Amino acid sequence: MHLNEELLHYKTLTRPRPQEEKILETIRRSKEIFYMAEQEKLLSYYEFLWGQFQLIQKKWWLFQFLILCASAGLLSSAYDETYIHRGLGIMASMYIILIIPELWKNRTNRSMEIEYSSYYSLRQIYAARMVLFGIADTLLLTGFCGAAILGMHMAFTVLLVQFLLPMLITACICFGTLCSRHIRSEAASVCLCLLWCGLWLALNLDEALYAMVMPTVWLSCAGLALLFLCITVYRTLDRCRSYTL
Repeated sequence: MHLNEELLHYKTLTRPRPQEEKILETIRRSKEIFYMAEQEKLLSYYEFLWGQFQLIQKKWWLFQFLILCASAGLLSSAYDETYIHRGLGIMASMYIILIIPELWKNRTNRSMEIEYSSYYSLRQIYAARMVLFGIADTLLLTGFCGAAILGMHMAFTVLLVQFLLPMLITACICFGTLCSRHIRSEAASVCLCLLWCGLWLALNLDEALYAMVMPTVWLSCAGLALLFLCITVYRTLDRCRSYTL
């Protein structure tokens, strides 16, 4: 027993005493080395943008292209020009509805918390997708509008009122529902866009009501819709971190 006590006393004396300052210094240096190693693996923003481009399903851009081709086919047909022009609003609404699945993909798949913990923020993820869709849609719409104005001799004011105006309002609904805390369903966003499409069609088919609206009013509506679209896009980027799933 005496020997055991001496051995225990010896172990107590020779046991190393941890130095808290040295431990904290080791942790700090380990973090620095880890961060330095990870910095070499981080993507640049252009590489990140390319990665987001690869994640987007290209079929939506194909469908948008087909809608524009169908719209151009309607414009070149020999049917009543008035009804064809007023039917363009439906095509414009469908054109914008096709971007909803990609913009809602984060919330639908409930992946926002995972993306929120990544190096690039949710705001940057949404901004990258909006930039990519903006570039693609600008190219597609520029080609369509150029063909309609130059090739089919369609007046720009008619194109603005009958196609671009309903498209802008549909885009406002799309982004407005995306940044809303009350609408949590992709289907609800699509239904609201379709409801607007029906209201626009009813307005266009009412000859008396349509004739009452002056061209300057239509242009003012288009300007207000564009302004509101900018606001909703900003709100989408500003609120994306606080979306509830």
